[in-house]
Amino acid sequence: MEKKVLIVEDEPLIADDLSFHLQDLGVSDIKISLKYEDALKKLTEHQFDLVLLDVNLSGEKDGIDVARFINRTNPTPFIFITSYYDADTLNRAKEVAPVAYILKPFNQQDIQVNVEMAFHKILSSRQTKPEKFFIKDKEGLVSIDPDEIDYVEAFDNYAKIYSAGQAYIISHTLKSIEDKLLNFGFERVHKSYLVNFAKITMISEGYIFFGKMKVPIGRAFKTDFMAKISML
Repeated sequence: MEKKVLIVEDEPLIADDLSFHLQDLGVSDIKISLKYEDALKKLTEHQFDLVLLDVNLSGEKDGIDVARFINRTNPTPFIFITSYYDADTLNRAKEVAPVAYILKPFNQQDIQVNVEMAFHKILSSRQTKPEKFFIKDKEGLVSIDPDEIDYVEAFDNYAKIYSAGQAYIISHTLKSIEDKLLNFGFERVHKSYLVNFAKITMISEGYIFFGKMKVPIGRAFKTDFMAKISML
């Protein structure tokens, strides 16, 4: 599967250097943000497997603020890149739980070791999956088989799971649910929707149908999604 990486670095030469190192590692889907605002925009519009994040961005907001946004809205593994390693910075950084640190000046080996270790951690976490999940209901904990889920719809920090004619509301972000369901054949098709590929009954005019129910396909997700469809 193609890995998607976002580089958030306010020095263009360093951002390009990081991009070249990633390309040497076989990563071709790379986006770059030079400013805090653009980083938030890209994180909102796209899905990434990993973020390389400079701690000391110019401006009022720094890389740790970006990390907080990531953790709050769309949890994604990130690696901090910094030329400062003082106690205050380290303490602030530890609060947001990066998967690794890379100190400037860095070399190809620094990037390779930390990026490969990060992807290994991501893969390991995705391979550990239960046979079923439990959802808290007013009656207690209700078991739900991933194969029975049609799709998941996001509402801010809440999500609604549609399964076998029932709808369950849980207090999790769509990204956190996606991480748990990825190995069960689920696909992100919209910033607000995650679908079970096996349960799709029809695709028509920008919508995915599950019987009489339908969800939209987001423009940012359409190309990747349609590329996974096998035609006869």
